[in-house]
Amino acid sequence: MRKSLIYLCLIFTLLISCSNDNEEPENNLKTENIVVIIMDGPRYSETWDNQQFKMQSHLFNDIAPQGVFFEEFYNNGETYTVPGHTAIATGNYQKITNNGSELPINPSFMQYWLEATGLDSTKAWVITSKDKLEVISDCLNPKYRGKFRPATNCGIGGGGIGSGYRHDSLTFQAIEDVVSNYTPNLVFINLREPDYTAHKGDWQGYLDGIYMSDNYIYKIWNMFESKTKYQNKTSYFITNDHGRHLDSIANGFIAHGDGCLGCRHISLLALGPDFKKNVFVNNKREMIDITTTIGYLLGINIPTSQGKLIEELF
Repeated sequence: MRKSLIYLCLIFTLLISCSNDNEEPENNLKTENIVVIIMDGPRYSETWDNQQFKMQSHLFNDIAPQGVFFEEFYNNGETYTVPGHTAIATGNYQKITNNGSELPINPSFMQYWLEATGLDSTKAWVITSKDKLEVISDCLNPKYRGKFRPATNCGIGGGGIGSGYRHDSLTFQAIEDVVSNYTPNLVFINLREPDYTAHKGDWQGYLDGIYMSDNYIYKIWNMFESKTKYQNKTSYFITNDHGRHLDSIANGFIAHGDGCLGCRHISLLALGPDFKKNVFVNNKREMIDITTTIGYLLGINIPTSQGKLIEELF
């Protein structure tokens, strides 16, 4: 009788042990907020591939040590502004017009998050220097079109499509106002430089645009981190929508839009409370992976994203 009881106890113990082994690990992620910052259209050769980093001193010296930098990061879709931003927001490459006249097919991570949380639209924002990027706030999917839309402040006066491009200094002011008045959890940001000046064929102005964007990104990061709501609770994805032609292709740095390495090779710097620090990664990744990773951080499902989780971050 005693042996039978001991045997039963052993079986019970083994069953409990096996049950515990099969349980999924508890999610202990600390991220509560997401900030995506897109520097529009720098070529990799003038940014992270420049050994002196003269134009990106803040990103390289102050911000990169706080996170993970991806040296082999790519736009594998259409290398234009609206398609690039669409890929980052939705996790899908789409041949979408570049003038703001067409909506993305799929919902953004912001729409999925607003649906999942039931929070007011002012808890997620699209704030962009380029007016046409207001299209990122909506999609063609019938279930989501016109619903769960993030708030927007895009272009001149925040007026959206048709208002025109505004200077990045005004976009920075808009970000400050939004953060102060609404304390959003999600913020999707576009800075028009250096793309805007590069299209004018102004080489020095293009380099100055990279330098100015570096300064604004540093100020944006400091602004968020200076507030209790965001300290140690916010993950940042600092990236680009596309690069520029190689010098040997078409008109070189002035334009972009093909599949050359200059247009496809961009960068990603990610930092947050759940990520490693001071790490440079040379595994190949692509912009649609950002969306899937954001979904994981927020604990929401983004079924339409074609990207993969960026596991090297954790």
